Amino acid sequence: MTSTVNPVLRVAPAAPAEAAAHFRASLVFHADVSDVAAALAAGDDPGFVVLDSRSTEAWDQGHIPGAVHLPTALVPDRAEQLLDKNVPVVTYCWGPGCNGATRAALALAELGYRVKEMLGGFEYWAREGFAYETWEGREQRAADPLTAPVDADRCGC
Repeated sequence: MTSTVNPVLRVAPAAPAEAAAHFRASLVFHADVSDVAAALAAGDDPGFVVLDSRSTEAWDQGHIPGAVHLPTALVPDRAEQLLDKNVPVVTYCWGPGCNGATRAALALAELGYRVKEMLGGFEYWAREGFAYETWEGREQRAADPLTAPVDADRCGC
């Protein structure tokens, strides 16, 4: 009798030490929307600056309060005018389907900045119900229960 391995286990999971190293490394490069929001809401200096790497039109539609606006293509020419190399930068763009934040993070790293990418981008910022600014003023949507459970104990994050 031949046993078939399901698609999940066709490639065996990594050894625990290898997995721990991989996931630890991932956290070095990424920040979660909720963690960024919590750090900004604490009121003190969060120890980082948030950078919106999208176009001016996208920025006007909505951006994280206090974020610096620097489109990805302009990072090499304008970063030093807007950012302090001693302060870590958290980049974001539209959302999971956009790699603008990744490209901005790469450009900043190549210029000598310490940088992380905010997973989920502006899409998940808005979907999780955090306030944002537009060219017309401050806005906030109801949290999407698929991304921000109403009962915080359900997440377990």
